[in-house]
Amino acid sequence: MKPIAPGAPARSKVLDAALQLGLLALLLFACARVVLPFAGVLLWSVILAVMLYPLHVRLARKVGNRWSAVLIGVVGVALIIVPTIAVGASIASSAGWLIDGLQNQTLVIPPVPPRLIELPVVGEKLAEAWTLAATDVPAALVKYKGQLSATAVWIATFSGRLVAGELAFVLSFAIAAVLVAYGKGAATFAQRLLEIMTGNRGRGPALAALTAATVRGVAIGVVGVAAIQSALVGAGFFAIGLPTAGLLMLATLLLGIIQVPATLITLPVIVYVFATEPTVPAVIFMIWSLFAGLSDNFLKPLMLGRGLEVPMPVILIGVIGGMIADGLLGLFVGPVVLAVGYVLFMEWLDVHSADGSATQVGAPPQ
Repeated sequence: MKPIAPGAPARSKVLDAALQLGLLALLLFACARVVLPFAGVLLWSVILAVMLYPLHVRLARKVGNRWSAVLIGVVGVALIIVPTIAVGASIASSAGWLIDGLQNQTLVIPPVPPRLIELPVVGEKLAEAWTLAATDVPAALVKYKGQLSATAVWIATFSGRLVAGELAFVLSFAIAAVLVAYGKGAATFAQRLLEIMTGNRGRGPALAALTAATVRGVAIGVVGVAAIQSALVGAGFFAIGLPTAGLLMLATLLLGIIQVPATLITLPVIVYVFATEPTVPAVIFMIWSLFAGLSDNFLKPLMLGRGLEVPMPVILIGVIGGMIADGLLGLFVGPVVLAVGYVLFMEWLDVHSADGSATQVGAPPQ
C-alpha cells in the first residue's frame, strides 16, 4: 500500500476550504442575481418597517400582532394610492387642457414679461420664442418641433418612471407590513449581522438601536417633512383651482427632498394668482402658501432626528446619488442608507480610537 505523504492532510484541508468558499461565492452570486432587481424596493421596505415598528408595537397591544400588520399595510397602501390618483388626474387634466387648446387654437399665452429680455445670454432668445408662441402658435410648433419632441420624450420617460416608482412604493408598504409582523426576529438578525460587520461582539443591541434611530430620524426628518410640506402646498394649489396643481405639488415634493426651499415654486405661483384671481382669494392663498412654503423651518427641528448628528451634506449627497442610481425611489432610499453608513462608520472610528487610546495608556513603559 502506498504511504500517504505528510503534506496530504494539509492539502486536503486547503482544497476543502477552497471548495467551500467557491460554493459559497456561487450561492451568493445566484442569490444576488435574483435579489438585485428588487434591491431598492427591499431597502425601502426595511426603512419603512423600522419607521413603523413603534406604531406596530402600540397597535399590537390592542388588536394583536397580525391585525396590526394588516392595518398598517392597508393604510400605507391607501396613503400612497389616493394622492397618486389625485395627482395623476390633475396631470391628465392639465395635459388634456393643453392639447385641446393647441388643437382648437384657443390656447392663450400672455405677453412677454419685460424683465425676461433683460436676462443675460438667454433673455433675447426666450423672449423671441415667447413672442412667437403668443402670436402664432402653429408657427412656433413648426419652428421648435425638435425641442418640443425631445421634451415630450423626456416627459413620457419621466412619467413611466414615476408610475414604476409609485408601484414600487405600494409593493414596499406591503413588504414592510410583513416585516413588522416579524419584528423581533428581524431585530435579532440585525444585531447579529452588525456584530459580524463591525467586529464588536456584545454591541449588537446598541448598534441596532443606533441604526434604527438614524433610519427614523433621517426618513422622518427629510422624507416626512418634504411630504407634509408638499401636502400643505398642494392643498392651496388645488383649493385655488390651478390647472397644474398636481405637477406643482410633485415638484414641491422633489425639491423638499433635495433640500431646496419650496418658496422657489410658491412665490411665482402667488404672482400668477394675484394676476388672475380676485384680491381676497389671492391674499388668502398668499398667506397659506407662505406658511406652507416656510413650514419646513419649524418642522425640521421637530422631526429631524432629535439628537441625531448627520451632517446635511451627507443627506444631500445621498439624495442626489440615490436619484441618479434608482430614480424616484432612490430619492427616499439614498439619504437614509448613506446616513446609516455614516453613523456606523463614525461609531466604528470612535470605538477603535478609544481602544487605541486605552492600549497606549495601559502599555508598559519601554
